[in-house]
Amino acid sequence: MLMSAADYRESLRAYSPRVFINGKRVTSVADEPLLAPGIAGVGVTYDFAHIDAHKPIMTARQGTSGKIVNRMLHINETAQDLLSKLEAVRLVCKTSGCAQRYLTHDALNGIFQATKLADGRHGTDYSQRFLAYMHDIQDRDLTLGVAMTDAKGDRSKRPGQQLNRDVYVHIKEHRKDGIVIRGTKAIVTGAPYMHEFLVMPCRTHTPEDSHFAVCCAVPCDAPGVTIVARPAGRSGEAAATFSAKYGQSVGVVMFDDVFVPHERVFMAGETEEAGFLTTSYATHHRHSCIGARAGFGDLLIGAGALMIEANGLDAERHGHIRDQMVELITITEGFYACGVASSVYCTTDPAGSVMPDAVFSNIGKLLLATKIYDMHRIAHYVSGGLIVALPGPDEDHNPETKASLAAVMGGRADIPAEQRAEVARFIEDLTISDQAGWYSVISLHGGGSPEAMKREIWRNYPVMEKVELVESLLDRGILDQGQRVSRQPGRCCATGCEVPTPHQIPEKASIERSAK
Repeated sequence: MLMSAADYRESLRAYSPRVFINGKRVTSVADEPLLAPGIAGVGVTYDFAHIDAHKPIMTARQGTSGKIVNRMLHINETAQDLLSKLEAVRLVCKTSGCAQRYLTHDALNGIFQATKLADGRHGTDYSQRFLAYMHDIQDRDLTLGVAMTDAKGDRSKRPGQQLNRDVYVHIKEHRKDGIVIRGTKAIVTGAPYMHEFLVMPCRTHTPEDSHFAVCCAVPCDAPGVTIVARPAGRSGEAAATFSAKYGQSVGVVMFDDVFVPHERVFMAGETEEAGFLTTSYATHHRHSCIGARAGFGDLLIGAGALMIEANGLDAERHGHIRDQMVELITITEGFYACGVASSVYCTTDPAGSVMPDAVFSNIGKLLLATKIYDMHRIAHYVSGGLIVALPGPDEDHNPETKASLAAVMGGRADIPAEQRAEVARFIEDLTISDQAGWYSVISLHGGGSPEAMKREIWRNYPVMEKVELVESLLDRGILDQGQRVSRQPGRCCATGCEVPTPHQIPEKASIERSAK
């Protein structure tokens, strides 16, 4: 069943999560004004799946069941699937700013791969458990929160060395019928209005810390779960022309001796496979982030063009304005092109799904993470100072000031002053409000810090191929000096000390030009 946005909002009434916002208990998530923009943002992913023009990218046939499911719940099988997912994320995010639900997709794909790997190495039945769970989630068209980033405590110490073990979620007890977990996940997107949480490790773990290597599914209102969250967007603020409608809540989720039955446990102590899950999810998520921020770029490009027009300028005649707009377009489409390349050059995973190319995914994410501030700067440049000098919207209805302001705050004669003000407030909302700062931070740190992306680029990029190329052009055969060995972690082994054998190098996935 594919739900609509209205169905999704109504479905939240079946849950009773323990949620706190601004120090107060939320009695009904579905009816809480401070969460309405976040629920509306997720709702876009539901409604767009019912629009004929969007169905080819917003829905997909799940290979393991043969059923049509929402794209945000689909396991990718081809390069075309990845391209469609990238387009779908850009589509919903240029409407909502950040539709949030693509995190569900990224987690499902990472867990799908990691459970297959664990089963093959340890003879577990994690993949069967996960497949049954995933099919149920797809059938009910639910949205899952990714509870991945732990509170972490003292960053210089590993999980097992922390004074307070609860800064990381861990297995407290093994029972015959399941496990008991406790600890804290510090950054959970959309936490208050998720149906369930996918608890996942956020880093690699040593065998001594195996009880921190846990992956499982927990209903949002399971006994022992507490959510402390920020409001979503700027609900009720007259100046918030965009984020009063669409926004995103982020919450801290605390697990206080939460029982998880075996059928919902997908990893419990397998440290190597848990590490693989962390990097697999990161690659999928960074690929999705590219589409999300390209959608945000679309909003800035459109708003910038409207503001230039309202100000009476012309990008064709005013070169400095044109140059700024071209730079904004280049930034947006530049990192999006990395997402396209990552889709085209994907690799087939042994689980049967496909993995976006790690180098292009991480380059694209690194570009958007560091260029988000340039995108804001350009929007400020082309819009002029009106976005900070414009009086608040209450003055639009003040009989003592309305007429005087309208007379002098206009730009081009054929564009009403109120339209110019509306666009100015839109850009203000997107680039200099508290929500704007929030968008910058999640762009910088969401899916990992820039350092994490740099490590992955270095780990996966074939530097030695370039070395051998230049040495061959210089007629410096490496056979004369002995076999060179890569020192890049991941190119040959975890520490970069062995020459890779052919079976370690995955073949490129075939590219299918038509949607499944």
